[in-house]
Amino acid sequence: MPGGSCPRRIAVIGTSGSGKTVFAERLAQHLGIPHVELDAIHWGPNWTPRPLEDFRQRTAQALAGDAWTVDGNYSKVRDIVWARADTVVWLDYPLPLIMWRVVGRTLRRSLTGEVLWNDNREYLSEALFSSDSIVLWSLRSYRRRRREYPLLFQRPEYAHLRIVKLRSPRQAHEWLASIGPRANEGASTRLQ
Repeated sequence: MPGGSCPRRIAVIGTSGSGKTVFAERLAQHLGIPHVELDAIHWGPNWTPRPLEDFRQRTAQALAGDAWTVDGNYSKVRDIVWARADTVVWLDYPLPLIMWRVVGRTLRRSLTGEVLWNDNREYLSEALFSSDSIVLWSLRSYRRRRREYPLLFQRPEYAHLRIVKLRSPRQAHEWLASIGPRANEGASTRLQ
């Protein structure tokens, strides 16, 4: 990594729909380390959240290794994730891009019947038109996250973290290409 060592325990954060999971997967592949998706740990069958202690225990177990990427914004386990991480990558993309992505992803998942964690699926009626809509959640949480994260980064318990704020998919691609074992070759896939 330019100006420092290569990150080994990386938390990827950002508004729902920003591309955290895709970026974290590509980052893990690029560095040759495991990827952990917090949604897969949090959500049980029928979109039932795991009990808090179970979620925290499973998260701690998943992040017990020396190297990993993890994606998710769960404040319930932030203390576990960020305490173990050495780097936080914040995908702070513009709202129109996030909305385009979350709507597109939701339509694709709903129309194809894509199976998510623990046999869960997204349905158009719930994903777009209910009070639990992921699109509404992204819209409502966008500004809150942009206020919240800089304040969290200043807290003493997170002073050890290297913060990487990426404002566009192009910046994400360039950062990925600049780190790790393949930094001289560049990343093999383009981030969208």
